[in-house]
Amino acid sequence: MAVSAHHHVVLFPYMSKGHIIPLLQFGRLLLRHHRKEPTISFTVTVFTTPKNQPFISDFLSDAPEIKVISLPFPENITGIPPGVESTDKLPSMSLYVPFTRATKLLQPFFEETLKNLPQVSFMVSDGFLWWTSESAAKFKIPRLVFYGINSYASAVVISTFQHKLFTEPEIKSDTEPVTVPNFPWIHVKKCDLDHVLTDPKQSGPAHELFVDQMISTTTSHGFLVNSFYELESAFVDNNNNHSGRPKSWCVGPLCLTDPPKSKSAKPAWIHWLDRKREEGRPVLYVAFGTQAEISDKQLKELALGLEDSKVNFLWVTRKDVEETIGEGFNDRIRESGMIVRDWVDQWEILSHESVKGFLSHCGWNSAQESICVGVPLLAWPMMADQPLNAKMVVEEIKVGVRVETEDGSVKGFVTREELSRKVKELMEGKTGKTARKNVKEYSKMAKAALVEGTGSSWKNLDLLLKELCKSKEPNGAYKLSD
Repeated sequence: MAVSAHHHVVLFPYMSKGHIIPLLQFGRLLLRHHRKEPTISFTVTVFTTPKNQPFISDFLSDAPEIKVISLPFPENITGIPPGVESTDKLPSMSLYVPFTRATKLLQPFFEETLKNLPQVSFMVSDGFLWWTSESAAKFKIPRLVFYGINSYASAVVISTFQHKLFTEPEIKSDTEPVTVPNFPWIHVKKCDLDHVLTDPKQSGPAHELFVDQMISTTTSHGFLVNSFYELESAFVDNNNNHSGRPKSWCVGPLCLTDPPKSKSAKPAWIHWLDRKREEGRPVLYVAFGTQAEISDKQLKELALGLEDSKVNFLWVTRKDVEETIGEGFNDRIRESGMIVRDWVDQWEILSHESVKGFLSHCGWNSAQESICVGVPLLAWPMMADQPLNAKMVVEEIKVGVRVETEDGSVKGFVTREELSRKVKELMEGKTGKTARKNVKEYSKMAKAALVEGTGSSWKNLDLLLKELCKSKEPNGAYKLSD
């Protein structure tokens, strides 16, 4: 069947920066594909809400051809403060379920807007926005689902869910390792997984939302995965070897689609990193994303652990560290450390030659950025898919070192001694040396994956677009290959 010349793609990310950014990067990738393959051109439309639009428009300032449409976010949601339209503004992530449920109130506005848009060839929407699959079916639009997780994490989650790993029989211990049936070399603990997967009652609002999301995923045309085949081939293959399950398409690392930054005045922290490079002092970059909830007691221990390690560090945090720890801390670390409370360009920092390690929560976007620039990780996961990402980073691809809590649980306390020891291990030890060597190899593979025409992710995108961008049948339905 002939491939039509022009196509319209709709992107609908979940209202969280970690979910928004990779889908915007995918929009950029579609435009780049058109420049390489001019026979197929794209119009891209991104749906969001008014409070998220400024961030999105700013992020896409290099791609003015991408249209952004805002739908009115619902008001008067129980427990959600007025004006909150993204998860990073929620008082607590315990409000995730009511916040996500409220997004369904966008559905009538979304469908009314779809009616007036040019014909849509396919849609990519976040898996958290389960109701978009109903809209896609109503308009006979093929839907790809995006969760923002890698194939390793999704394979472990699916295996755990299917085999009722922690619920039949019920496993009480949070920290007892259990073998994952499909992957006997992987051992997970109850605390590594979301409560919804390990709750023996299998009921309640969180479980009901999870089930709705899973059902909508099974009716989708496929998974869009921000990763690359060479990084986790066994898990991509496993996910694609089950008949009846939508196919996974690795099209990443999407962070590599970002345009080169325009030359502007260097911020103070880049000047500081320049000085460390000249002094020959390797720097540990420390950042935990926008949603990590760290207690004052833990923050103090983290600060003292960094100080004890005697390693140079650049720490990005929104908290006033000296106020928490007490006067004198900033003076004591004046030469070895810098604390930044402003927004930073993480890619610029990770790419700096003086940065030789990254103490991270292991959110997938951050972990993959670190892999792409060849910087090994010190993994300190705190929530969501982060514990599984940390396992992948440390145990599977061996590009990092794991910070351990006192009681072995994900949310447990990390002592200054443990942190100091692991910082030194990553920056100066044997394990760190191996991780540094391995991550350099994966960095090369990451860049090769998106090489136009030859990269594994580029070829995947090619195949996906050929499959989805087909002319409509006379009955109005899209003909999709099996």
